[in-house]
Amino acid sequence: MSTTAQLKVENLVTEFVTRDGIVRALDDVSFELHAGQIMGLVGESGSGKSLTGFSIMGLLDHPGRVAAGRILLKGQDIRAMNAEQVRQMRGNRMAMIFQDPMMTLNPVMKISAQMIEAIQAHRRVSKAVALDECRAALAMVGIPSPDERLNAYPHQFSGGMRQRVAIAIALLNKPDVIIADEPTTALDVTIQGQILAEVQKICRQTGTSVIWITHDLSVVSGLADHISVMYAGRIVEQGASAEVLGNPSHPYTRGLIRSVPAANPPNQPLYQIPGMTPALSQLPPGCAFSPRCERSTVLCSQTPVVSAMGAGHTIRCFHPYSEPLEFSK
Repeated sequence: MSTTAQLKVENLVTEFVTRDGIVRALDDVSFELHAGQIMGLVGESGSGKSLTGFSIMGLLDHPGRVAAGRILLKGQDIRAMNAEQVRQMRGNRMAMIFQDPMMTLNPVMKISAQMIEAIQAHRRVSKAVALDECRAALAMVGIPSPDERLNAYPHQFSGGMRQRVAIAIALLNKPDVIIADEPTTALDVTIQGQILAEVQKICRQTGTSVIWITHDLSVVSGLADHISVMYAGRIVEQGASAEVLGNPSHPYTRGLIRSVPAANPPNQPLYQIPGMTPALSQLPPGCAFSPRCERSTVLCSQTPVVSAMGAGHTIRCFHPYSEPLEFSK
C-alpha cells in the first residue's frame, strides 16, 4: 500500500445556518485513505456519516456549508478548486454511490446512453470506444450478457442489478476514490455478499480507495481495512478493523458492538445503548456521548482531544477501555 494518502481530510467542519443560529453538523473530522484501502465509516443514523460524504464531494445544498478544514485529493485541495474544476473532478477522479441506485440512474434513458454520457462528460472518446468500456465495467461488477443489459432500461433490472450498474458507472473513469453511501442496505443478504466481494476485488485490481458508509458493523467487519466510528458529527474512534472491532476502546464503539445479536448472551434481551442520539442543535458541553455513557464523570463536561491507544488506533475519550471486549459463547 502506498504511503502517500489518496484522500486526506483534515479538521473538516460543516455547518448549517438556521433560524436558531449556526448548527455544527461535522466537527473536526480527520482521516486518511490510501490506494486500494477500504475505510468503513460507521455510526447511528444522524451521526454525520452521509454528511461527511456529501461534504467531501461538494454536494451540500444551502444552508449547508463546509466552514473549515482541508480535503486533499492526491495533495490537491478540493476546497480551493473553482466550480469547473469541481465538476471535472466529480464522477471522474472521485465518485459516489448512493443508497438508492435510482439517484444515479435516469429511468427514461437506456443504460448504454447513461454510461456513455458518464464517460464522454470527462473524456473525448468515440461512442464505440465508450461502449467497449461500458461492457468491461458491467462485466467487472458481475453483470452477465452486457450487450443485452446495455440496451435495457433501469426498470427492467432487479434492485441488486441496478446497484451493480450504479457501481459500474462509478468505476467507468477509474476514480481515485469512491464514496459508497450504504449501497447494499436495501438488498438481500446473498446479493449484498456478492457486491461486497466484488468491491474488494475491484479495489485490489484498480487501486481505487473506498469510503463505505454504513450502520452495519457486520458489513464492515468483513469488508474494511480501517474503521472510523462517528458520533454526533465527530469521529470518536478509528484504527485498523481488527483493532477497533477486537479491542474497542471508546464506550460508544463498545456499545455498538455489544448491540449486535451475536455478541449477546443466549436467551437474554438484546443490549441497547441507553438514551437517544442528541439533536445537533442541543449537544451537551464536552463529550456528546457523556449523557448515555456508563463511564461518564465530571471530566466529560470538557471536550476530549484525540489520543493514541496504539499504532494507528486513536480515540476521543477521557475514560477509554483498555481490556478486550469479551464475547458471549
